[in-house]
Amino acid sequence: MTQRTDDTGLPGAPDGPEPGGLSRRGLMRWTGAAGALGVAGAGLLPGLAGTAQAAGADTADASAASTSAKGGAAPAAGDTVFDPIRPPSVPLAVRSPYLSAWLPASTTAGTWPTFWTGHTVAMTGIAQIDGVPFLFLGAPNIDGQVLRGMAQRSLTTTATRSAFRFEAAGVELALTFLSPVEPGDLRRQSMPLSYLTAEVSSLDGAAHDVKLYFDISGEWAHGDTGTKIRWAQEQVPGAGSATVTSLSFTPDTPKELAENGDMASWGTVVWSATGRTGLTWQIGADTAVRPAALTDGRLGDSSDTRQPRAINDDWPVFAFHFDLGSVRRTAQRAVLSLGHVREPAVSYLGTPLPPLWRSYWPAWQQMAAFFHADADAAATRTAALDRKVRTEATAAGGPKYAALCALALRQAFGGTELVSRDGEPWAFLKEISSDGNVSTVDVTYPATPVFAWADPAYLGLLLAPLLEYAEHGGWPKQFAPHDLGSSYPNAAGHNDGNEEDMPVEESANMLLMTAAYLRGVDAATRKAFATAHYAILKQWSDYLVDNALDPGFQNQTDDFTGFIGHSANLALKGILALGAMSQVAAAAGNAADRTRYLGVAKDYIGQWVGKAQDTTPDHLKLAYDQPGTWSLKYNGYPDALLGLGLVPDSVAAEEAAWYLTQVNPFGIPLDVRHAYTKGDWEMWTAAWLRDHPVSGYLIDSLYEFVHTTPSRVPFSDWYDTVNDHQNGFQARPVVGGVFALLSLGR
Repeated sequence: MTQRTDDTGLPGAPDGPEPGGLSRRGLMRWTGAAGALGVAGAGLLPGLAGTAQAAGADTADASAASTSAKGGAAPAAGDTVFDPIRPPSVPLAVRSPYLSAWLPASTTAGTWPTFWTGHTVAMTGIAQIDGVPFLFLGAPNIDGQVLRGMAQRSLTTTATRSAFRFEAAGVELALTFLSPVEPGDLRRQSMPLSYLTAEVSSLDGAAHDVKLYFDISGEWAHGDTGTKIRWAQEQVPGAGSATVTSLSFTPDTPKELAENGDMASWGTVVWSATGRTGLTWQIGADTAVRPAALTDGRLGDSSDTRQPRAINDDWPVFAFHFDLGSVRRTAQRAVLSLGHVREPAVSYLGTPLPPLWRSYWPAWQQMAAFFHADADAAATRTAALDRKVRTEATAAGGPKYAALCALALRQAFGGTELVSRDGEPWAFLKEISSDGNVSTVDVTYPATPVFAWADPAYLGLLLAPLLEYAEHGGWPKQFAPHDLGSSYPNAAGHNDGNEEDMPVEESANMLLMTAAYLRGVDAATRKAFATAHYAILKQWSDYLVDNALDPGFQNQTDDFTGFIGHSANLALKGILALGAMSQVAAAAGNAADRTRYLGVAKDYIGQWVGKAQDTTPDHLKLAYDQPGTWSLKYNGYPDALLGLGLVPDSVAAEEAAWYLTQVNPFGIPLDVRHAYTKGDWEMWTAAWLRDHPVSGYLIDSLYEFVHTTPSRVPFSDWYDTVNDHQNGFQARPVVGGVFALLSLGR
């Protein structure tokens, strides 16, 4: 009987029957066979089962295995404390578009981690305490074993880490997934690697013999489990006398610069552990390696020779075993890392580009050794960033706002990656879960606040390839392009002009993002950048002079609502973009253009107020020709970010009051036509209207959606404000828009 994973691309989609019966994983999910391996046994721990708290009740935790046919029960979430939020899907290893692993539940025991699409990327964790095995991660099927589950006491989410705390048999286990975000440090930010640390200590004062087992499956390497993979083990020299043991695997016949189910079809999965006494490793079939660890108390330091073979052929796993010896109150630690390295990283107009990390290390082995040697320093740096996010976000919008920022940071940066183009750093962004485009302008735009707050220079790196393409790459149109390519990671451009045109939208977005970037850099950099790109920015501005005040029938960023004519919100964006161009002109030293574009913007905003005002009159319309309608004017945020002062205070106050008459239990709809909204735009609106009560409501309602939604997918930005469900989209970098309030205080 073979094991099969989710290849549907649907979050949490269970395996269906295969010819001849259920798969091994299907059996686990449908009959509770996995309950015989730990999910069922979790209920044996005193105090684990409890009444589900409103904040933690997980009606959608069925993916953790529902009630076992053998009588066991899945771990209850009631005893788990969530601080400061219960993520809909917990970020585990989130560093790039292809290293993006999540826990689609609240409890780790009995749940396989998944890629953002829902494709299983299995990871197993078992603790042996005084000879008794306890499951704390994953849903492995270990024939003949009934594993008890460790009691998960808490999950703490910060901007860079997800920290779980477990208890069993007098022992505490602290399990931390740390995905560093390194503002201002391109070398470290370029590493597509993530930490996993486990610290074990005695709770009862007694000495306990503790061993830890971890493995990952070949599913991390490809979206198709029928794909053949090959593997290797290496001892990589580390800092001083330390050694890093790396287990790596890759598709046997990689398809360079191609995807399967949004996962890379080329590249190498790197799974490493810092050397320490008692560390052993093994590569082999899951049915052989896991029982051996439990039976022998160690692994064989051996590699299965039957390779290459398919991921689903006896399911090869890559395992580490730590014999921590006798553990008392002083914690014993195991340090691992997980990464996905690819060369090339992307292509630009047909030219392959290397990842930026190759500018610092000759091969991934040296990078992995550096990453492990840097573990303590990285923990210190990221803890400081976590505190900065929490402190400043709490001051800007309260503790619920800080919780949203903590959940958003990794997801926003994890949708991007750094490459080298002729020795210069560039950043590319993937339009995750919607179109899959390369560096989509109207996806980069809503994410702008996180970069404006955390690392303005990074925003400049995201703008660089977009500007280069418009200036020298063959883009044929007067207005700005929508994206750099239809399918990540190939920035093939659209030199034939055939793309999803959003003329006012993307031209305005580019100008507003440029002004936001210039606001965050020093005077010399500001002048050099504005001067270098002045011609193309002026071209787009002149297009807006002709088209922004009353946009024709155009597409815009909320394209799921369809084309719209005379859009008041789109017009506002275009007008503010002309104000942004006045700042670009000032930075470039062009006083005449500064005066001209600012004058046009002031003239247009006056006309805009009259055209957009509803006849009631107590709010602004969705479109000039649609009386009795309304929409969130989230495009007011750049007026505050850039200090333009164009939108009258009276208009802001009127809109703020109106929105409070339109509230639903989980937010304010995007416009009058639907019950759904966009969380990023809600936070832009909250920032624009920060001095009005509606700002606090928007924060609280988005928090409630994230904290309680049964849609267990990575932070969705498109959801229903009535029923608390995801409407579409997940794991997108646009959640960087949550940082809109924070960006105003920079």
